[in-house]
Amino acid sequence: MVKNPEHRAWQVLSSEYLGNQPWFTVRKERVQLPTGVVVPEWYIFEFPRWVQVIAITKDEKFVMISQYRHGLGATNYELVAGVCEENEDIEQAARRELLEESGYGGGEWREFMHACPNPTNHNNIAYTFLAVGVEQVSEQNTEPSEDIDVHLLSREEVRYLLDNNMIIHGLHSAPLWRWFAENR
Repeated sequence: MVKNPEHRAWQVLSSEYLGNQPWFTVRKERVQLPTGVVVPEWYIFEFPRWVQVIAITKDEKFVMISQYRHGLGATNYELVAGVCEENEDIEQAARRELLEESGYGGGEWREFMHACPNPTNHNNIAYTFLAVGVEQVSEQNTEPSEDIDVHLLSREEVRYLLDNNMIIHGLHSAPLWRWFAENR
């Protein structure tokens, strides 16, 4: 059995916030590595917990969305995803996001996996849930900043998207690849 590696934490010598806004909270730290090397500037981006959902309907269609992402200047396929509000249960946040962004709900839910977006300089975790047997229970209820289209895709279509790099969001493609590995 593989064990966790030895924990080799860095010592924080100083820390200051450079920005503390929604979606842009960043701090600069001066750190010392266990080897004694001092790094004068290390930047940490603070984000809330994120949730995302692999949602599969009763007739085995994947509930996917597409939306424009300004960082890349592109519109791509994605899982339903969003932010876990402070003190909100992660599964409840995932259920809320699925309902708001797609109008789908119900089904059987379980936490499927979690991953850090970028452990080099992000402090948050993205939790993926698998929801099987979901059905449309309402209309979308998106935020004013969201322009989301819902797509019901077959297993073959989702696999095609993955094989052809058409799901570009790494936090969304990774759990889908795991799902396909477990469901050959």
